[in-house]
Amino acid sequence: MTQVPAEYYQIMEQLQAVDFVLIELTLYLDTHPDDMEAIQQFNQFTKERKRIKKTFESQFGPLLQYGNSYSGYPWNWRDSPWPWQV
Repeated sequence: MTQVPAEYYQIMEQLQAVDFVLIELTLYLDTHPDDMEAIQQFNQFTKERKRIKKTFESQFGPLLQYGNSYSGYPWNWRDSPWPWQV
């Protein structure tokens, strides 16, 4: 497996933290659908997740398959490590 730079882990940790917040907000909003502040937080963190994902993918390649992430040229899904391997 290829040596992974420290920045890979730093960005991945940021992404995981935002994902955790989004999951918690989703669970909360399932039972409090009229909480405008929570909806605004959800949308803010969704925007932040897209920003972090774009940063990660521009440096280290795609995170998700099936049309959720673009591939560089040549097809870089075969490049390791894959996000779930680290």
